Amino acid sequence: MEIPNSIKKRALDNSLEITIRVGKQGINESIIIELKQQLLKRKLVKMKINQGIASNSDERKLLFETVSSQSESFLVLQRGNTAVFWSGE
Repeated sequence: MEIPNSIKKRALDNSLEITIRVGKQGINESIIIELKQQLLKRKLVKMKINQGIASNSDERKLLFETVSSQSESFLVLQRGNTAVFWSGE
């Protein structure tokens, strides 16, 4: 599915708050469940991971793509340790 430009613009907006923070325990089932619940309410969810979880950009990209597939969402934007996911609605 192609992500609409309006969604991409909203994802780039600095006023979109980070609502999920991933700590040293990393990505687990509770993070995926929380993301799914937030996507039902908000449609766009911003997530930030701690720097120690993924050491380079390739690892971060793989991690965010995995989260996207597990949560049945779309990865709209990834910049550094931050990613924005879209519900598809």
